Amino acid sequence: MTQEEIKRHRVESVLKEILPEAFSSLNDERINSLAVNDVKCSKGRSNAKVYLDKSFLNEKEQGEVLKQLRKVGAYLQNHCKQSEGWFKAPIFTFEFDHQLEQVSRIEDLFKQIKGRNKPRDVDNEKDVEDES
Repeated sequence: MTQEEIKRHRVESVLKEILPEAFSSLNDERINSLAVNDVKCSKGRSNAKVYLDKSFLNEKEQGEVLKQLRKVGAYLQNHCKQSEGWFKAPIFTFEFDHQLEQVSRIEDLFKQIKGRNKPRDVDNEKDVEDES
């Protein structure tokens, strides 16, 4: 891992901790209870994609929350700069995390495959053949 990758991972980790604090200082109840699932910074650390937990929001609320987060993006940047003493903070892009749904879907598929490929009981087959 290069020095640049280490710095990027460190910034991502710090942002995962700082952003929920920044959210909690806002007056919007939908935003101040949001959980940050993951943060991915660009190579130069000038942009960061923030993945949020959507489990307590419906589709309409998700759209409203994203719109509000775009409005308070500068405040969030300033909060990060001040709390960490950074000269600049990344520009945030917010998305709701769909990874949990995908993992659940994949697990369901594996269960279906396992159910179809159950090994047949060879002893029972022999008993049935012997009775014929």
